[in-house]
Amino acid sequence: MSRRSFEFNEDDEKFLIGFVKNSKETLRAFVLLLLNKGMKNIDISKLLDISPNTVTNIKNRYLEEGLESALYDKPRPGQPKKYGVEKETEIIALACTDPPEGYKTWTTRLIAETLQEKEGFETLTRETVRVILKKAQQDHGLKKCGV
Repeated sequence: MSRRSFEFNEDDEKFLIGFVKNSKETLRAFVLLLLNKGMKNIDISKLLDISPNTVTNIKNRYLEEGLESALYDKPRPGQPKKYGVEKETEIIALACTDPPEGYKTWTTRLIAETLQEKEGFETLTRETVRVILKKAQQDHGLKKCGV
């Protein structure tokens, strides 16, 4: 059997390093496997090109909370929704109506400005309107509303 030389080109190496680093679970699994083989934190961090603190954090999460916690992030609560289904429906419904006189179409800014005059929408922003309408388009295919 002949031995063939094996060497990545620079682009492939960059891709694979990024691929492993961007796959948190894979990287964390490598850390745990190397720890299990008796490697020191500093050696693992150099080998995988990560911070020694990252190795320590993964190790501690495994020891304190188990494998699942060491491999996967805990769900984050995020900011609670500011507008419920009824308010979102009202925003979508307005976008599907004819625009006010003097306007050809509804814009996110115009929707926000119009609804800010109503109770419960005082802090509505055009970005919030944009996100709600985008989600509605993805979920329900509401392209005919023209926003």
